[in-house]
Amino acid sequence: MKKIINILSFCGVLLFFSSCQKWLDMPSESKFDTNTTFENASKAEMAVLGAYSAAINQEMYYQLLSGTDECMATENNNSKEIFARYAYDATNTVNSTYTAMYSAAERANSCIKGISALMSKSSEADKKSIERLLGEAYAIRAYAYFNIVRFWGDVPFSTIPTMDATTFTLPRTDRDVIYDQCVSDLQKATELIPWKKEAGIPSERISKQAAYGLLARVSLHAAGYSLRWNLDTYDPGSVKLSKRADAARVRDLYTIAKDACNAVIGRKENSLLANYDKLWRDLMTKNYNDESIWEFGMYGPNHPDVRLAYTSGISTPTGCIYSKSAPQIAAMPTLYFDYEDGDQRRDVTLCNYEILNAAGTASMNAYPGRTIGKYRVTWKKDRGSSDSRRDVNAPILRYADILLMYAEAESELNGVTTSAKEAFEKVRLRAFKNDASKIGITPTDPKDFLNAIIKERKLELAFEGVRRTDLVRWGVQYETLMTEKSKLLDMANHTGKYVNIPRFAAYKRFNMTTFEEPTIGLSAYKTYLTEPDQVEKGLLQTGGYTLVNLYGTNGGAMFNNNELKADAVWVTRFFDGLTKNKTELLPLSNTMMNENPELRNQQHPLYR
Repeated sequence: MKKIINILSFCGVLLFFSSCQKWLDMPSESKFDTNTTFENASKAEMAVLGAYSAAINQEMYYQLLSGTDECMATENNNSKEIFARYAYDATNTVNSTYTAMYSAAERANSCIKGISALMSKSSEADKKSIERLLGEAYAIRAYAYFNIVRFWGDVPFSTIPTMDATTFTLPRTDRDVIYDQCVSDLQKATELIPWKKEAGIPSERISKQAAYGLLARVSLHAAGYSLRWNLDTYDPGSVKLSKRADAARVRDLYTIAKDACNAVIGRKENSLLANYDKLWRDLMTKNYNDESIWEFGMYGPNHPDVRLAYTSGISTPTGCIYSKSAPQIAAMPTLYFDYEDGDQRRDVTLCNYEILNAAGTASMNAYPGRTIGKYRVTWKKDRGSSDSRRDVNAPILRYADILLMYAEAESELNGVTTSAKEAFEKVRLRAFKNDASKIGITPTDPKDFLNAIIKERKLELAFEGVRRTDLVRWGVQYETLMTEKSKLLDMANHTGKYVNIPRFAAYKRFNMTTFEEPTIGLSAYKTYLTEPDQVEKGLLQTGGYTLVNLYGTNGGAMFNNNELKADAVWVTRFFDGLTKNKTELLPLSNTMMNENPELRNQQHPLYR
């Protein structure tokens, strides 16, 4: 794997692709020679790896994770926190993901052209490897455009290399056209790329099952809700959240998604790991397993700076064995209580401790300070290339997602069938370590079943980059986040379902001094609904226990003094910019519009 990712990093600086930042920039003829770049399979592979290297961006595991019912920003009134609140406009929205994905699409376009030409003159011995490279290029292009469309909607679109274009500025293209091309590209990829085990494909490369999984994900988005407007008039009154008008095509897309997932399930190469923590320990230690389908390779000092386990992880200080990690996003305080007792995913997904000092003292976090446990540096084998580059692969797709997408698509087509329930319940059963008595009764009404899937995808896939646009494609982003704010206020007021949650906890601190640390979460010796009296505090102190105020004062680890109370500024500002039929899509940034004159009169109508 190390060799693969070092090659990928090298490919990111190939002269073939130069280093342009603007998707419309035309590469220099002197730096781009398709005859040389694609003269054989080995060089073509280097070009494809160069396309991979552009297809990820720090924002995807930072700002774009926040602003959901699972994840919040920890920063105080800066651009990241403003983004999580939906209080942004064209001057302070994100844009580097947009630029990166266009770079990936351009590289993929060049690869598709060059490798297609190479196919016609390749030997029979090279044919399979070249077909695989072509399939990967199709998949990368689809993945890149999918990421642009799911966040920005109708966008400029081209399937030919910039060098072959007759114009270098393009207006928006209807997102249904782009989605349909992504579906077509991924269908080609599934035909060209072999199965993972059949060809010994590492998790950092797209296998047949990865292409099928992406096909399902794209198809479900294409079939779902999206914010749409009249592309001729840009009339603000035309903006509405809706599905595409062609109901037959919507059904086709659900069928494509179901069949794609069924192909992976039927192949039986992939399975769920029994222990949820092993899935993430494997990710942190660079081990492959049968649940992981596609991870974005992040090894070495030259990989894209995504900062998993640094800004998206747990808090550790300078001077300790793990070195500094500084979470800038964290778990919503309510998320912990969305999990049921006995669900093994809870304490893995959310980390309830931070490393306090150079000695490695583990200190229990307050509710507002619980961080993303899936990417905890304490589970690594070493620090990584640097504090901010921890050499942690970014998880893109795994088997649990395949099962949940299958259940959703099957239910949309045929109701809650036995196979839909079985797929859904496999994920539930793993969560409760195969104890069927704890998974509850699976709904049989299609609407209730979809609601169960909406919840289960949050619990299973939290912090993996799918929640924000999942909520949009279901048409429930606004309602879900308004409910989330109401839940947060109930929790702050200690009312509703939170009336009996502990306010204080006593626990014992200890030092973490090694990597691959076995701890999942700190256990409370005793919890309290109200603050203990002085006698009780004295007994705890004598026994070597530390008392933490779980609402965020008196020693509770938290961010920016974010005490959990209803009138706290950070609570009152939650989702204060969220607007139904507006914030489901991002505005184009001023930078994007300045770089493409065709877009200057094509801003999201409600951000003009």
